[in-house]
This record gives sequence, C-alpha cells and structure tokens, in this order.
Amino acid sequence: MNYVFVLAVGLIAGTISGIVGTGSSIMLLPVLAYAFGPKAAVPIMAVAAVMANISRVLAWWRDVDWRACAAYSVTGIPAAALGARTLLLLPSRMVDLAIGLFLIAMVPFRHWLARRDIRIGLGHLAAGGALIGFLTGIVVSTGPLSVPLFLFYGLTGGAFLATEAASSLGLYLSKSVTFGRFGALNADVLLKGMIAGSSLMAGAFLAKRFVLKLKPDLFRVVMDGIMLLAGLSMLWNATHAN
Repeated sequence: MNYVFVLAVGLIAGTISGIVGTGSSIMLLPVLAYAFGPKAAVPIMAVAAVMANISRVLAWWRDVDWRACAAYSVTGIPAAALGARTLLLLPSRMVDLAIGLFLIAMVPFRHWLARRDIRIGLGHLAAGGALIGFLTGIVVSTGPLSVPLFLFYGLTGGAFLATEAASSLGLYLSKSVTFGRFGALNADVLLKGMIAGSSLMAGAFLAKRFVLKLKPDLFRVVMDGIMLLAGLSMLWNATHAN
C-alpha cells in the first residue's frame, strides 16, 4: 500500500509541478518520509527528481534556454554535491526540522520577491545557482527560490519550464552521485526512487496541455498551500519521531 500511495501522490505532484514549474518534491517528500523514513526519503527523492526533470525537458525540449541553463549549472552542480554531503552528516530529526521550517519560510519570502520588479542577467543566475545548489543538496527542494530566479531572468511559459527543469536536472544528478559515493544510494533506494519517479514523469506529460490555462492567482494559491502543508507535515514528522 505504501507504493500505491507513493505512485498516486507522485502522479498528482508530477502534474502540478509540470504546470507551475515546481512542487513535486515538496508534495512527495512527506509521503516518502512517512513510507521509508526521512533519511532514506532524501536520496529516493533525488532519484525521482532526476526522472521528473528529464520528463519536463523532453516535453519542452525546443524551448530550453541553454545559456541560462549553463550559467546556473556551472556553480549549482558542485554546490549541490557539497550540500548533499552536508546533509548526510545531519541526524534525521534535524533533517525534518530544517526542511519543514524552510518550506514554511518560503511562503512569505516568495511574496516579498513577487512584489519587486526585478530583472537579472547570466551573472546573477550563476550566483543564484551556487546558493540554491547548496540548499538543494540539504533541503531537497528549492523550487520556491529557483522559480522566481528564472522568471526574473525573463523566461515564461514553456521556455521557463524547460530551462528550470534542465538546470535542476544537473543539480539533482550531482546530488544523486554524491549520495551514491557515500553509500546513501544503494539498489533498494534506487529502485524506490525509480518507482516514485515514474509517476512524476507521467504527471509531467499530462500537465503540458494545461500549462497555458493556469491563471497567475491560482498558481500563487497552489504553491502557498503546497509549501505550508508539506512544511507542517515535515515538522510533525520531526516532533513525533521515536
């Protein structure tokens, strides 16, 4: 039943993230933590996130802005490896607390960013990639930060979805390799990640037809709700862990 639950939530999460550009890790991580434990959930989600971003890149392949992707990835990939190594040194309860607090804090911070008409260049993307890459290694999902970063660069629609996915793909691959190197990505974790990732991939392709129909106000409500619920869920796991 755990796998059925993971697949069902993964399909929903993949569809939503395929529409708004993020959210799959935020939605699926609490389910993985409940089913397999918080420390196992992180590498499982890393594998699933690789598959999810591959599907989004394939769905919008012709719209990828490769210059923006390269600027973000050149600093983000090594930073994600460093963050993943840092994560492996932390106790499980601290992982839950850090993720939960981060997700909840992102709600007001995202609104603060949205109120400012900011335009950035490739250098800003590189700087953002370093910071977000390190945080991605630790807190699993930094979509609430990477999404506005690429929007501020000027990307919209399919170009935004494709470029954000292609850039995130490098970070999650780096993170997965780091987990594998330090023994956190064994065959069992890899299999569970592929099972979860398959549902995210299916959801990403289902979402493509709905991308242009989502109103901005609804997007904000969906993202706030996802982040708050997932953050509270992770805090609950931390405070009720044995």
